[in-house]
Amino acid sequence: MTFRIMNEGKGMDIEMKKILCGLRYLIIIMISLLCLAPFGILLILALNTPRRNFYEGNMFVPDFYFQNFPDGWKQSQIGHAMLNSGLITAGAILLIVILGAMAGYAVARCKNKFNQTVYLIFLCCMMVPGIINTVPLYGLMIRLHAVNTLWGMTCVCATLAIPQAVFVFTGFIRALPMELEEAAVIDGCSQMQVFWKIILPLLKPSVSAVVILNGFGIWNNYAQAAFFLQDRAKHNVPQALSIYFQQFAGARWNIMAATAVIAIVPVVIVFLLFQKNLMRGLTDGALKG
Repeated sequence: MTFRIMNEGKGMDIEMKKILCGLRYLIIIMISLLCLAPFGILLILALNTPRRNFYEGNMFVPDFYFQNFPDGWKQSQIGHAMLNSGLITAGAILLIVILGAMAGYAVARCKNKFNQTVYLIFLCCMMVPGIINTVPLYGLMIRLHAVNTLWGMTCVCATLAIPQAVFVFTGFIRALPMELEEAAVIDGCSQMQVFWKIILPLLKPSVSAVVILNGFGIWNNYAQAAFFLQDRAKHNVPQALSIYFQQFAGARWNIMAATAVIAIVPVVIVFLLFQKNLMRGLTDGALKG
């Protein structure tokens, strides 16, 4: 009798676990669908004909009218803006990765009061919104003749993102064993050679995390771009889309949606390339850092 009751109790526990597991998956699916809904609506609008109302017929089945994409590309001149955003993003990411990794290596391996103070300053900078520094930064940019220049915007984006990069790289490097560097020094490597040949290749997961976390923000940066890229020839993607949307004022949703889809394609591709190492780069240094 006791054995039967124990088996029934175990059976109920297994069923309860299955129910909870099913509910967990159901919640995950619902959240995923909720997050994907705006992109689905955007894609449906981009594939509808100019004359179709979104609420006509089956709203979930578009007309597959692909002419919206070349029309949006030509009318919005989004290609030039994407080139500007690409140059700014690539340059800023390069500076962030190199300078952030070097600073993180110095903080993680040279544990003196000066480096710890600098590290605390970096952490404090992460708590300050970048928009607060815009007014004094604008005066500095004028003195450097960096307003309406892509290199100036690149430096601004890199400067605002380096504190977070230092934080990520420092935690990751602290989790790496010191024996690797000691062996390299015994083999005759200098401190710089140890960093470039041993440490930097091991930072690929954290580099992926830094690229994703900062690349999206730089590509979609509008707050600083509105101040420092006033010339239309220097506009990035958010500025170009804003001006293009203001011209139509909601009158041509299909072409506007197609242009927005074109603008997010590079971001999606970069995310798919780097997302595999995103969580590993953020968490590898958490336990030992």
